[in-house]
Amino acid sequence: MWLLTTLVAALMATLLWFLLHKKHKLGLLSLMLWGATIMIAVDHVLGYKGGPFFESTTGGMIQNASVLGIVMLVPVIGIWLIALITSRLQTRRKNSMNNF
Repeated sequence: MWLLTTLVAALMATLLWFLLHKKHKLGLLSLMLWGATIMIAVDHVLGYKGGPFFESTTGGMIQNASVLGIVMLVPVIGIWLIALITSRLQTRRKNSMNNF
């Protein structure tokens, strides 16, 4: 399920990137989410040993696969927000320097 969660997030970020005319560094978010989706898909394919391909439970600390997918999205969105804020601050600093 964490593969599906990441895939849906990547599709939504890509759609927003096209709809919002490439604002808010959504291209970076899309790229990070597609990279995560591809890595998870490769992991699923290489580790597949029969049975259901999309599991609803895990054997780790987080038992629910959907919750695991959401938890995996938190650092990606956090890094994207840091990049967005940093970019905005640099743009403001650059604009204020040009006013002098």
